[in-house]
Amino acid sequence: MSFSEKSCLLFEQATKAYHITDHIDATVRNPYEVKSIEFYLYLKNWIDAVQWHMEDIIRNPMIEPVEGLVIKRRIDKSNQDRTDLVELIDSFFLDQYKDVEVLPNATINTESPAWAIDRLSILILKIYHMQQEVGRADATPEHKEKCEEKLRILLEQKKDLCTALDQLLADIGAGRKYMKVYKQMKMYNDPALNPVLYGKK
Repeated sequence: MSFSEKSCLLFEQATKAYHITDHIDATVRNPYEVKSIEFYLYLKNWIDAVQWHMEDIIRNPMIEPVEGLVIKRRIDKSNQDRTDLVELIDSFFLDQYKDVEVLPNATINTESPAWAIDRLSILILKIYHMQQEVGRADATPEHKEKCEEKLRILLEQKKDLCTALDQLLADIGAGRKYMKVYKQMKMYNDPALNPVLYGKK
């Protein structure tokens, strides 16, 4: 089984588990060994699923401003958790390929493996929700037809992204590409870098 296939299975498992309760305050019950790559991948998708639904909630035009602010701050924290976890997954790959001899003509990719995995996790959520729209009992035939076409494109995108991810990992493993990971250094969450925070007396 390729790494992308394993990732998709874990993401689909987490997505289905989240939707058993379909609640942003549901407790994650990660069935994998703590600090294993499976644990991190499952947790990654769970975080994405919770954030997906918080993004839905905050777009309710009737939401109370105080509740909206609480959800917005939860989304900010979720984004930081997501970024931290992506960097943790990249650390797994850095360790896995630390002994690879990089070829003289090796090139660097535009994104690290974990950021491709991040996109794959979100893509699995898009596919799940688009499938829900296709099967909606109260939807019009026109709506279903549009969603079926979108689903077809999403499935094609999944195939292409999985191929690209596995190729990237193969290239890194063979020394044809090399990893170079930059910490995201988000500024708005840092009291020392956000002028609204450090300027506040």
